[in-house]
Amino acid sequence: MYSKTLLINGLSGFLFVLLITSSAFGQDTYSSYELPDVYEGQEISLPCDVDGMQYLEIELSDAQLELLRDNGFVVRPLNCYEFSHLYEDLRYSGWPVYITTDSVLHVYHLLFNKLLRELEEDKLIPAVTDLTVALTAAAQRQYAESRGTELEESCRRVWAYFAIAEQLLLAEPPPVPDEIAVLVNAELDLIRQHDAIYMSPLLSLPGLFDEGEKVDPTAPLDDSTLYYAEDYSQYTPRGHYTRTPTRSRYFQAMMWYGRVNYRLINPHEAMQALLVTRLLDTTAVGDKSALAVWASIYEPTAFLVGNSDDLGYFDIVSVAEPIYGSAAPALDQLANPALLDEFLAAARLLPPPQINSMWVNIWEDEEEVTRGFRFMGQRFVLDAFIFENLIWRKVGTPESPRMLPRALDVFAAFGNDEALAILAELGETDYEHYATQMVKLRTAVAAQPSEYWDETLYAKWLQMLLILAEEKAAAYPAYMQTPAWARKDLHSSLGSWTELKHDTILYAKQVMAEMGDGGEEYVPPLNHVEPVPRTFNALLELAALTRSGLEAQDLLTPDIEDILNSLTEEVGFFRDIALRELTGGEFTTDENDRLLYAGGWLEWMTMSSADVIEEGENAGFYVDADEAALVTDVATDPSGFVLEEATGRIFEILVATPAWDGGVQISYGGVFSYYEFPWPLADRLTDEKWREMLCNDEQPARPEWTSEFIAE
Repeated sequence: MYSKTLLINGLSGFLFVLLITSSAFGQDTYSSYELPDVYEGQEISLPCDVDGMQYLEIELSDAQLELLRDNGFVVRPLNCYEFSHLYEDLRYSGWPVYITTDSVLHVYHLLFNKLLRELEEDKLIPAVTDLTVALTAAAQRQYAESRGTELEESCRRVWAYFAIAEQLLLAEPPPVPDEIAVLVNAELDLIRQHDAIYMSPLLSLPGLFDEGEKVDPTAPLDDSTLYYAEDYSQYTPRGHYTRTPTRSRYFQAMMWYGRVNYRLINPHEAMQALLVTRLLDTTAVGDKSALAVWASIYEPTAFLVGNSDDLGYFDIVSVAEPIYGSAAPALDQLANPALLDEFLAAARLLPPPQINSMWVNIWEDEEEVTRGFRFMGQRFVLDAFIFENLIWRKVGTPESPRMLPRALDVFAAFGNDEALAILAELGETDYEHYATQMVKLRTAVAAQPSEYWDETLYAKWLQMLLILAEEKAAAYPAYMQTPAWARKDLHSSLGSWTELKHDTILYAKQVMAEMGDGGEEYVPPLNHVEPVPRTFNALLELAALTRSGLEAQDLLTPDIEDILNSLTEEVGFFRDIALRELTGGEFTTDENDRLLYAGGWLEWMTMSSADVIEEGENAGFYVDADEAALVTDVATDPSGFVLEEATGRIFEILVATPAWDGGVQISYGGVFSYYEFPWPLADRLTDEKWREMLCNDEQPARPEWTSEFIAE
């Protein structure tokens, strides 16, 4: 469960984590159905006659009318804060509703974020706190035992390592003992400042500079294995971790556990890794072992996101135990230099991380200097692996390095030609080695075993987005076969992908309402669902995996079960309607009314997934239930920038669809707005700051390629 199993796919430098799973990428297994060979619904020819459309109730600009005429749909900006708001307004207006994938995928984000918050509050934060307090005390005893020996300094630094986490986690931490105060306080200052890359006082060798000195990491280093440059900007709480002090403290402590890498190339750090694993083996946390408590934290997060990309306890012990004769050798055995040399020689044969998240000099061997042990390492995710192989040093030149990726790289690597075409338009494919790396990645990703996709919720979510972005062929209506719709699909996928990255930012590894009575004569318009049954089916599979995984670990709460039940029922209905739209099947007036009331369902799901303020003047109000906009950083350029991905206001899509009488009408729905932009590393954006930027109209421009379907 915990050690890394690797597959070399025959392409030099490409390694993939293999996970035990059960279904193939792109293969629908939730239930059986078939798409038609060709679209069998009422076809609307392109370009379409805008003048004859029913329910075109709003005045469109010339640019919007042109896109609507040419492509059969258009997206127009709105200042709408949530999908439920837009659909509830549509219900009251009496206009035809178009249920989009964007709105439904957003609901899964709300569910996922809620279950993660509940898991952290109820299980993970208490477990991490208890484990840290116990290990800090045990590390202090280990240090006392080592006094006067060659291991004294290593034991002191391991004690400081856990004491830093304890200081971060506890609302009222104990005073820092004098023996480690300089180390601990220097690290805490940098973590709480969280504005740049500095040399770590704890990890850099003593004597190279005064403890706490801020050394410029952009200056060339003679040997970075003697120093340890840490990106302290990563400790900026963001995502839902800004909402309470407890979550902010947990975020910083888990970031510490996830990022600090005891590198095997450095004997001092390797010894500290041995001392940490020794503590896991010998420490009790109440009536449990420290290792059991560690596993109770790791296993649920591994199901949500994935396995660690770095060496962990079991990797180190698998090498150390045959050499030292025990998983927890005595300190005098660890002090034996001959045994340490033997351990180092064997440990350096262990696999390196596949995603680099730390400072490496260009002249150094990246695998050698990043191979190391992390206490609770951040997780391998396939999109970050793609990024890793499409940035400098693998892409670009010293004179023109590609320092930040693009989100479209992920979809291009999975074979999406429209994504690759956009990247070419943007000049991204002009970087040296980009084309050859993309060919390698496409080959490697296509060879990824089918079992991968059902192991984690992260992978299953990503698979769903890749299905959504697939090219729409003859089985779909004409407007969905246009290049503009291909870009709209990518835009929708990127919006949901941004929510995925936002929700998992702490764990996933980063490369450096009621309708008024209309009267007896009122006939509701014909409502529609975006006809993508494969995507809705993929969401059903994701919901099923969510349920089974939570049940297996006894983590399925009544609240989450209620939301999952509702999601499954409603998405199953949407999928059936979507399939009937492709096959020309009819649906009843009751089903049509159910689509009309989807806004009420979206509102219920939004409220059910929100935090409730329990104290103060706003007690009883929902947190974030009325604003979908969010931001997350996904990659780091160590020269001072990060790549931010964001969703903003909900925009409105107008689609030419069949009407009851066989004519053509406009149906209305909501879609994400999406942004991608570099931003100063010292100021990694939070949701709060991003939303303030939106309110002040200070957001960056939308991606240029979205002008194919979005018009003012």
